[in-house]
Amino acid sequence: MIQRRSLSLAVLALSGAAILAGPALAQNLDAIKTRQELMKDNGKAAKEAGAILKGEAEFSADKATEIFTRMHDIAVKFGDHFPEDSKTGGDTEAAPAIWEKPAEFEAALVKYQDDTQAAIDAAPQDVDAFKQAFGQVAQNCKGCHEDFRIDKD
Repeated sequence: MIQRRSLSLAVLALSGAAILAGPALAQNLDAIKTRQELMKDNGKAAKEAGAILKGEAEFSADKATEIFTRMHDIAVKFGDHFPEDSKTGGDTEAAPAIWEKPAEFEAALVKYQDDTQAAIDAAPQDVDAFKQAFGQVAQNCKGCHEDFRIDKD
């Protein structure tokens, strides 16, 4: 009788521990996937910009606006996908600094939003103006990746 009771208590204790640990181990894979998709789209826009700057693609003012608009739209959405339960899992490259230094991360996002909006507002009409505007935008990418991304490559 005592042995059964001890076993029952042990099972109950382990079950309770598993239930309590569940939320701590939960991973918000949807948030991770969404931000990864946003960064892939951002990378595609940057690649298109790079092709223009290398002379591999033709410059047009409309294309410049489209690239900067896509990047800006991503910049506005991106910060919404970092809940506490998305720190790990899903092959995330998000660095702990995002949650450890939220004010700095928010400031980096706001700067990127401001710079992409400024690039849209500048409405580059030639490759030289596009290069200048894109350079400012790209600096944000580099800085954020250095501070808030784990490079797994």
